[in-house]
Amino acid sequence: MFKSFFGNRKWWAWSLGGSLIILLATWYRVELDVQINQWFGEFYDTIQQVLKKPNSMTFPDFMKLLLKFAQIAGISMIVAVLGDFFGRHYIFRWREAMTEYYQSHWEKVRHIEGSSQRIQEDTMRFAKIMETLGVSFLQAILTLIAFLPLLWELSKQVTQMPWIGYVDHALVYVALLFSLAGTVILAVVGIKLPGLEFNNQKVEAAYRKELVLGEDHIDRAQLSVLKDLFEDIRKNNYRLYWHYMYFDLARWSYLQFAVIVPYIALAPSLLMGLLTLGTLQQIVRAFNKVQDSFQFLVQSWTTIVELLSIYKRLKGFEQQIRG
Repeated sequence: MFKSFFGNRKWWAWSLGGSLIILLATWYRVELDVQINQWFGEFYDTIQQVLKKPNSMTFPDFMKLLLKFAQIAGISMIVAVLGDFFGRHYIFRWREAMTEYYQSHWEKVRHIEGSSQRIQEDTMRFAKIMETLGVSFLQAILTLIAFLPLLWELSKQVTQMPWIGYVDHALVYVALLFSLAGTVILAVVGIKLPGLEFNNQKVEAAYRKELVLGEDHIDRAQLSVLKDLFEDIRKNNYRLYWHYMYFDLARWSYLQFAVIVPYIALAPSLLMGLLTLGTLQQIVRAFNKVQDSFQFLVQSWTTIVELLSIYKRLKGFEQQIRG
């Protein structure tokens, strides 16, 4: 999966050069996001001042403030669109490299159940998930690098925690501990999902293979056989639905509670009037960015489960190739 793309000189321009371009584009988008966060602080402080003192700001000056946001957001949008366009080409080259490698060893693996699916569908799904998950992970790391120092600095204004009292740089610790707790809890709750997803793909492959063979051989895909194979699919899917139900309940409960966590942490400072409206917005947005980065595994767990099941199938495929 990785060696066929990153370990093959033919693809180095894409695998190494492309990775560098994606890294730089993602970093620039994060830097623009930091500028937007600073703009929010300036904007809401201005609103607060205008509400206290009507007519203290002219309409042209107000429009200049809005146009500043439009400029940053416009650049961010262009970088995002071009980055996504390049990323799709990058990830398709990765799929192409895997496909070439598997096709060159077709005689060794053609006997494996679902071999056609693994070369066509699994490589396609692996590439798509890596596009989504890989960029999201990179963005989470870069966002953490950019916003963690900002939140650390902003936390100097927030020293009192509910029920606890004085804590230096409290918001950083709240974001870290809350995200870590959620990751551990959901990892435990969803521990069975990768194996169940893997088993589900196996029974789906067996059913599809029998149907394909039935297209060319009249003695295959008999009704009784198809019923048995589909019964396996039904049982596995029902089992998977049950485990996803309680996992989703835990995940969404955690994410909904996460919305109010920064406001709870800020409550003492806010009620004492130590924060302006702009500073409040800036802190909450920086807190959410840091928390979202820490929560990458939480928010991406279902996608990670699917990736793990595909990885296990392709890994077994490559073990057969290596003999």
